[in-house]
Amino acid sequence: MEKLKIAGGYPLKGSIRVSGAKNSAVALIPATILADSPVTIEGLPDISDVQILKGLLEEVGGTVSFDDGEMTVDPSKMISMPLPNGRVKKLRASYYLMGAMLGKFKKAVIGLPGGCYLGPRPIDQHIKGFEALGAQITNEQGAIYLRADELRGARIYLDVVSVGATINIMLAAVLAKGRTVIENAAKEPEIIDVATLLTNMGAKIKGAGTDIIRIDGVENLSGCKHTIIPDRIEAGTFMILSAAVGQGILIDNVIPQHLESLTAKLREMGVNIEAGDDQIFVSPGSEFKSVDIKTLVYPGFATDLQQPFTSLLTRAEGSSVVTDTIYGARFKHIDELRRMNANIKVEGRSAIISGPVQLQGAKVKASDLRAGAALVIAGLMAEGITEVTGLEHIDRGYSHLVEKLSGLGATIWREKMSEEEVEQLKN
Repeated sequence: MEKLKIAGGYPLKGSIRVSGAKNSAVALIPATILADSPVTIEGLPDISDVQILKGLLEEVGGTVSFDDGEMTVDPSKMISMPLPNGRVKKLRASYYLMGAMLGKFKKAVIGLPGGCYLGPRPIDQHIKGFEALGAQITNEQGAIYLRADELRGARIYLDVVSVGATINIMLAAVLAKGRTVIENAAKEPEIIDVATLLTNMGAKIKGAGTDIIRIDGVENLSGCKHTIIPDRIEAGTFMILSAAVGQGILIDNVIPQHLESLTAKLREMGVNIEAGDDQIFVSPGSEFKSVDIKTLVYPGFATDLQQPFTSLLTRAEGSSVVTDTIYGARFKHIDELRRMNANIKVEGRSAIISGPVQLQGAKVKASDLRAGAALVIAGLMAEGITEVTGLEHIDRGYSHLVEKLSGLGATIWREKMSEEEVEQLKN
């Protein structure tokens, strides 16, 4: 196991490039199962979630090559092999295998998904959609069994706006007979990205990016080439980092429209932002004003950026309130920031941050992916050395983070943990 060490207090400058979207990648890769011939996806991030999905596709008989961000999947020899445990438990997005395999083979056995624990994240809306399409779903010994004689289009109203359920139902419906209508669908850019891939494969989908998606089932889907969208959460993380410790940073490979809610809040704080076609330049103002944020479904403020933003708010004058309406348990980074001298208290679904304070280096642990990003930003802001453990979470979503930040002038490196440190971490 490794830990991340950061020497804080150094101003950063230069340019940094955003990788392909993690939240697209984990849906695009399972979607390749639906094709009858090879599919190539370009621009994938080099993260552990992508490697896990590559292994899962190989387990079910796929031939997969992955090099320099380009993955080619030949699904022609895939079979509906049960995946009750193993790699499935390592990431939450393994649930997309349910929709893809149900759509292709009319049956699947998938273990209950893993990933970051952010409080209860039920998959009842996914199951509701599959059942509406004609599948029988049972939970047997910790695995979900999906079976259908045939899938038929249906009108499905999602009780809560869910990115995962919207994409999963799309995957199951593209080869179903007749028309499927998803109402109260999520509108995230990643849904449009998946719909674009499926359309390039021959699917008939209209309305992706709106709250009503219409899908007319087709007989079969064929291979194609697709380029993934940039990662708006990684881009947002870099924008927050640039505001916190930057002296002018150019963020490249960005779709600025995907970041409008974050851009608005940063400008409200006093951060200078110039947006181009596919680049954003961030330079800090003279002082930071306190702001309140509330996470909402897209196009509102992303829950995935709440934790990194909290670190920046420790620099702001006055009290700021961060309310997470999506995941009420997404405040595990707060105790770690307190170790670093942050003045924060949690009340229900809100965190109240009082500032400005000077963060101090400390030994902290990432409890989930975006908490890890928050602690890296805090470490760059802090006086002294910060040690971050729990790197397996950060590696799930940030590609070559040490190299990218070092390129801006950060003093950041990975170290192997001693056996004693590993034991302490377990306890």
